[in-house]
Amino acid sequence: MGIALKANTDDIREASSLTNISILLEKGAKIVAYDSVAENNVKKLLGDKIQFAKTMYEALEGADALFIATEWPEFKNPNFELMAKKMNNKAVFDGRNMYPLEVPEQNGFYYKSIGRKTIIN
Repeated sequence: MGIALKANTDDIREASSLTNISILLEKGAKIVAYDSVAENNVKKLLGDKIQFAKTMYEALEGADALFIATEWPEFKNPNFELMAKKMNNKAVFDGRNMYPLEVPEQNGFYYKSIGRKTIIN
C-alpha cells in the first residue's frame, strides 16, 4: 500500500517502494498495489508488471503479505479484522511505523516495522 515517495504527492522519484517492487518481481512475486494518487506515474514506469487495486482492502484479497511504503492518512486506522479476512497470511511489513505495536499484536498479525521489535503471532 502506497508507492509514492511521500504522502500527499504523486512523486515516485527515488521511491523505495519501486526498489522493493523490483526485487519482489525478480523473485517471482505477484504485486497488487494501491496508491490512488501515484498510480498513473507507476503505470507509465512499470506498465502491466504489477496490478492495481481500487481500494486498500481490495489490494489485500488473497495477499500473503502487506508492505506499507507510504504513510497515506487512509492507512492509519485500518480495520484489522477485515484485513485478516482478506489476507492469506496475516503478515505486515511496515516501512513507515504506522501502528503502535500493540495494535497488530492484539489482532494476531506478524508485524515487522523499522527499528522496533518484531511482533510474532
